[in-house]
Amino acid sequence: MDFKDYYDILGVSPNADEKTIKQTYRKLARQYHPDVNPGDKEAEEKFKTINEAYQVLSNAEQRRKYDEMRVQYQQWQQSGAQGRDFDWQNWSAQPGQNANVRYATAEDLEDLFGDENPFSDFFTSIFGQTRGQARPAGPRKGQDVEAEVDLTLEEAAQGTARILQVGDSRIEAKIPPGVQTGSRVRLAGQGGPGRNGGAAGDLYLRVRILPHPNFELEGRDLHTQVSVDFFTAAAGGEVRVATLDRPLMLKIPPQTKSDQTFRLRGKGMPEPKNPDKRGDLFARVKLVLPENMTEEELNTIRDLAAKRKSGQPT
Repeated sequence: MDFKDYYDILGVSPNADEKTIKQTYRKLARQYHPDVNPGDKEAEEKFKTINEAYQVLSNAEQRRKYDEMRVQYQQWQQSGAQGRDFDWQNWSAQPGQNANVRYATAEDLEDLFGDENPFSDFFTSIFGQTRGQARPAGPRKGQDVEAEVDLTLEEAAQGTARILQVGDSRIEAKIPPGVQTGSRVRLAGQGGPGRNGGAAGDLYLRVRILPHPNFELEGRDLHTQVSVDFFTAAAGGEVRVATLDRPLMLKIPPQTKSDQTFRLRGKGMPEPKNPDKRGDLFARVKLVLPENMTEEELNTIRDLAAKRKSGQPT
């Protein structure tokens, strides 16, 4: 019998806490789930292996037994002995003992693998048989599936659609306006197929908004920078400000300073359940030199600067 290093299988440290183990397992389970990889036997075997590791490491009693055996097994190996000569009997489950198993996904393993035992000889020898492997076959809802989708800020604000490949199917996913990074969009009935006449699972899209060259998003508010030449900043005027919809003219009062911020109400991101309600846009002033200044303009500025320096009336 071959020893299985469950920590290595999940890619976690032997000191990993329960939260880390659970998060890592869920990530791997989504990646290798049979409904996401139909017909891929390699992915199916990988899914079985990571599930087995999770069943052991997520149960305090089984993890304690496994850790003790793992330490002894490693010491045995370091002594130069062969793994096949290890005293497995000392760690074997008692006759009639059942392993403690919990499934973190929405479907039970028997729904995924039928009558096939998804656990290795190593698992059943050490922890015992699992219960409930033979259950009357009734309608079972399909597996919920998660997929990541990247959106531009404009797409997130206005809503968009994506053509996605889910298993053997291509579907059009409609994404409502107002989603943010971390939002989960549910598409009912677009997940894994049901079994025994059951309904299909759901597809959940996890949204990530891509960085934007002109805007930064904070909650529902947008932040941008607007260039203002020093003539307009000093005397007042108007400048064009980009928004997610269309450019607007922003009134600049006289003696506007660099980094001064103006608030444009209702020009930010919409709320998902109320698209007519939006955050605000904050435009921060950046003072710039006017382009192609004439010699006459430069002389006027020099004269004004000299008078202010000397204290003469301007």
